Amino acid sequence: MTPLTSVRGTPTRLAGLLAGLALGAALLAGCSSEGASTDCGLDACTVTFDRGVDARANILGVEARLVEAQDDVVTIEVGGEQLSLTVGQQAADVGGLAVTLDSVTDTEVKVRIARNGG
Repeated sequence: MTPLTSVRGTPTRLAGLLAGLALGAALLAGCSSEGASTDCGLDACTVTFDRGVDARANILGVEARLVEAQDDVVTIEVGGEQLSLTVGQQAADVGGLAVTLDSVTDTEVKVRIARNGG
């Protein structure tokens, strides 16, 4: 048995692993935030904004920014358009994205932003 036959399939597995790592890095590179944390998949992100700071996140090709939170009404800006949302409200449509307010606390605001149909 030659050394080459003992590692059969390794180049293919290595290529698959490298492709997966490159895809993961590309997804992470497309998402950034300041004063917020994000949890993103291919077609949707949950953004948790910190209250009391200039909180913003770049996700799914747009910037989302917390403008104001008063009681149970939250104003956010998504892709340059301002929305006023309440928990339990039907998703608002902004430029092909569905935006939903998940929760509001004294310290954070959690919003789900998804591609329509995603």
